[in-house]
Amino acid sequence: MAQRYWNEKIEKMELAEMRKLQSERLVAQVKHVWDNVPYYRKKMEEKGVTPDDIKSIDDLHKLPFLSKADLRDSYPYGMLAAPLSDCVRIQSTSGTTGKRVVSFYTQHDVDLWEDCVARAITAAGGTKEDVVQVAYGYGLFTGGAGLHGGSHKVGCLTLPMSSGNTERQIQFMMDLKATILCCTPSYAAYIGETLQEMGYKPEDIPLKAGIFGAEPWTQAMREQIEATLGIKAYDIYGLTETSGPGVAFECEEQSGMHINEDHFIAEIIDPDTGEVLPEGSKGELVFTSITKEAFPLLRYRTRDICILSRGKCSCGRTLVKMTKPMGRSDDMLIIKGVNVFPSQIEEVLIKDFKAAPNYQIVVDRVGTTDTFEIKVEISDDMFSDTIKDISTLEKKIGTDIQQILGIRAKISLVEPKSIPRSEGKAVRVIDKRKLV
Repeated sequence: MAQRYWNEKIEKMELAEMRKLQSERLVAQVKHVWDNVPYYRKKMEEKGVTPDDIKSIDDLHKLPFLSKADLRDSYPYGMLAAPLSDCVRIQSTSGTTGKRVVSFYTQHDVDLWEDCVARAITAAGGTKEDVVQVAYGYGLFTGGAGLHGGSHKVGCLTLPMSSGNTERQIQFMMDLKATILCCTPSYAAYIGETLQEMGYKPEDIPLKAGIFGAEPWTQAMREQIEATLGIKAYDIYGLTETSGPGVAFECEEQSGMHINEDHFIAEIIDPDTGEVLPEGSKGELVFTSITKEAFPLLRYRTRDICILSRGKCSCGRTLVKMTKPMGRSDDMLIIKGVNVFPSQIEEVLIKDFKAAPNYQIVVDRVGTTDTFEIKVEISDDMFSDTIKDISTLEKKIGTDIQQILGIRAKISLVEPKSIPRSEGKAVRVIDKRKLV
């Protein structure tokens, strides 16, 4: 695929020039926030920082952090930095980890967001000749709105399907010859599985690419989706708090996601101390929005764990790359004193055992002892095996999981389709413990 860029000047900008641009925008943004957001101005005052102290991105570390707790405390309008009359839209987090957070957008903010998503679609090979099927949820969730707007910006024919109604999804995909699918990776896997059951082979499916995000997924899951749908699967990253999908995106090299640095300054910090870590270090990702008008967050702690790198990319882009999030600093599971990330478990299940990407981790507590169960749905042909074969496989999976995590889990192989299929974010973890 010939390399294409939506904004070649920005996407291939030299580091010194990018830092200059970031510094100019950061200085202006800090002044904007100081003048218009009393909540954040108070946080700056408590740290003894004023806008005069911020002269370039080298001074970024002087600013206080923002967390999701701050956004909840200031709900609904406390972080708003523009007149409400200038705002044209709100989006909201899913609330899967707590109370919803509301983000505001001016028309300028929407335009810049859609421009970021257009870069992602273009990096995936999208042009105005493509048919983009948006199967992310619409409404308050940013997925549908973001990919829809970016698709329009590129000039693609956009199918605003939203999530769910898989039979209709497939009908439109085949009849209108959709070439790019946008949805969560778990839903892409489900669509692929359904197509297989209907007798379609990868070569029968018109898709050439998929842009998947909004939930963690492994390389093994990517390979399975690519094989089933006959596509190249691209990752996309974003948060409602910083705009939505399009903060970072994958190019054809698939070795990390390029961050749109002209809009977002990224840092990696030690999640315990807040210390800024050098490039190449694993830590918590922090973003500063330097172009948003209505809801500009400075040093927002995403809680996502990843690594930033500036190695040369074959696509020609110079934008810094972030790895896929390797877990989270706040909602990782701690089971029997061990840190457990669902992605570690998924890697074993899919790559080593070719299990369908439908599983659930169930954690409970009996007395003072944690219980840890992993339910794995097996295929029809595996289900026909003898009880002895199933038991042997359960033990094998249990051994491999223990080698990875250092603790033992109960493995339960369950009937095909007995775990509910997801049409949005997959519910991978059920934690029944009362830990508060």
